[in-house]
Amino acid sequence: MNDHTLDSIFYDESAASAEPLSQRIYADRSSPHHLPKLEVKNVAKFYPVRGGQQLIAVEDINLKIFPREFVCLVGASGCGKSTLLNIIAGLLPPSTGEVLVDGKSVTGRPGSDRGVVFQGYTLYPWLTVAQNVAFGLQFQQMTKIEQREQVRYFLNVVGLEKFANSYPKQLSGGMKQRVAIARALANEPTVLLMDEPFGALDAQTKEQMQEFLLELWGKTHVTVLMITHDVEEAIYLSQRIYVLSSHPGCIKREIPICLPEHRTLDIKLTPEFIEIKRQVLQTIRHDH
Repeated sequence: MNDHTLDSIFYDESAASAEPLSQRIYADRSSPHHLPKLEVKNVAKFYPVRGGQQLIAVEDINLKIFPREFVCLVGASGCGKSTLLNIIAGLLPPSTGEVLVDGKSVTGRPGSDRGVVFQGYTLYPWLTVAQNVAFGLQFQQMTKIEQREQVRYFLNVVGLEKFANSYPKQLSGGMKQRVAIARALANEPTVLLMDEPFGALDAQTKEQMQEFLLELWGKTHVTVLMITHDVEEAIYLSQRIYVLSSHPGCIKREIPICLPEHRTLDIKLTPEFIEIKRQVLQTIRHDH
């Protein structure tokens, strides 16, 4: 594939200018905070096994996430975190219960209102960075000019505008995940769902990405639900933590994170942070 400039990736005969992006990004910031952006009601997932029995992956899950919140789900391996996230994303139907976004049921179907970032980078290797970010935009009612502006804006937000013409194989792991996040945000989701997004990164890159994600959330204030097995990561990033128990997976405890919204990595060394970590770990250990 020949190299392109960001302007030439999209071609449109219309010369009309698009509506300023700043007026369109996350227009729902003024949503009343007492209304949940995402709500999970009585969700359970059962799998049939031999002998007419059922394996219960998650059971009686109830949670609410409000506009602009960053919430993490933590728990031991096998507690059903990914199952629950896939149900919320619409990639897996629940056995019972429902998922609501802005009060409307979205149970059992994917939608652009929920952007998903997985642990794997899930980028198309034959597309450039800009083309990867733009992939979902072609299914929306946007002109090529609007698509180009959207891509440029979010590549700038994640600090990768100068890599617009690069291919995934030319990027580091952290940069690939930034592209995946930019692609999810470019579709302007109501809720951003993240499944262990930094699990495959080395320790130093992981901390850099945690700083980046917190800065990104501060810029966009998109509502985030993230699952992770890393307790320190969950505390550092989130405003609330839900701890899931195992066999079956259910919410055992909700822990508020009473730390300043603007955080640096040094906060992990503070007594307040260490006390929250003790509470979370104690809750997980008691489950066993």
